[in-house]
Amino acid sequence: MRTKPLIATLAGGAVLVALLAWAFAPRPVAVETARTDRGLFETTIDEEGRTVLRDRYVVSAPLAGRLARIALQPGDAVRAGEVVATLAPTPAPLLDERTRRELAARVEAARAGVQRATRQADVARVAQELARSEAGRSAQLEAQGFISPGRAEADRLALQAAGQQLAAADAGRRVAEQELAMARAALDAARPGADAPQAFAVTAPIDGRVLRVLHASEGTVAPGTPLLEIGDTAQLEIVAELLTADALRAAPGSEVRIGHWGGAGDLAGRVRRVEPSGFTKISALGVEEQRVNVRIDIVSPRERWQALGDGFRVGVAILTQRVDDALRVPVSAVFPLPPEGNGASPGFAVFTVDGDRARLRPVQLGGRNPRHAWITDGLDAGAEVVIYPPQAVVDGVRVKPGMR
Repeated sequence: MRTKPLIATLAGGAVLVALLAWAFAPRPVAVETARTDRGLFETTIDEEGRTVLRDRYVVSAPLAGRLARIALQPGDAVRAGEVVATLAPTPAPLLDERTRRELAARVEAARAGVQRATRQADVARVAQELARSEAGRSAQLEAQGFISPGRAEADRLALQAAGQQLAAADAGRRVAEQELAMARAALDAARPGADAPQAFAVTAPIDGRVLRVLHASEGTVAPGTPLLEIGDTAQLEIVAELLTADALRAAPGSEVRIGHWGGAGDLAGRVRRVEPSGFTKISALGVEEQRVNVRIDIVSPRERWQALGDGFRVGVAILTQRVDDALRVPVSAVFPLPPEGNGASPGFAVFTVDGDRARLRPVQLGGRNPRHAWITDGLDAGAEVVIYPPQAVVDGVRVKPGMR
């Protein structure tokens, strides 16, 4: 009779033990996972930039005289040779010997400027021919499969940049010729016995737009007084202030994506020059930073960005690394391993999912960007990795994955 209560007691105890074992047994850790894949991997230097005119021209009074009021306004279009200001010369300064010598010196300086601008245009023309030859050779090698499409595209963009350099050099030569003509006209007006003109026309050196009117009111001006600032808005470039450590990776010729400029899609650009001198700038957090100006050419067709003007803010992404077929994992899956006893860093690792267990896998990184990490060794394509691994995840722990 006492056997049944004993059996019931033992059964209840067994159930209680089982419940306690189940209650205190470790639960699988819920984790979020993703799979590795192969694809394009890029690293960029992202920074804000601003558009600036490649060349600005300040139109000055070539001689002393009375300036008529300038009716032009900022934004007005002008043509090379168009009259932008009128001076009524005063006789005494025009016939002064010192003034004549100064004007003769300006003529010589303007003549030297024409020679220099002509040589610069010749150099730019040779550079364009070299870029055209390289682009043609790259097109043939691309068709035969000897070089990557990216290399051929880089040479085509380099040819476009060389064309823009030649156009700028030709514009500089025309400006120098215009300045020489104005200097000669001013000297002729100051020669003894010359008929004093009723008015002396100051003309625009280039086709462009008025940027600023520096002296609009009528009045007497001295030689060299700035009157207007003129620039060609078709010759824009972008200046980005990069940290000096980043600027070392932004080599001339690097591809650039220009975004946040107000139009559809990104514009293509190319680093033209990294200036050799840095400067100190205070960040928004009050930290002193050493930065350097990087100048970028816009190589996209002018029709796409013709609404851009001087001083517009844009975003630039300078390409520093590109791998067409890289093994990628979400950057949130990669974490540094604890340092070893000697303080050296053993590298990086990820957690992979093997059945219902997490496995620690050391990996080698080729690079990282805000979205992906490039794995050069330690993983295979299609592997399931834990992203944002919680502290409870260690090697061998049971996990309950949930694919993102």
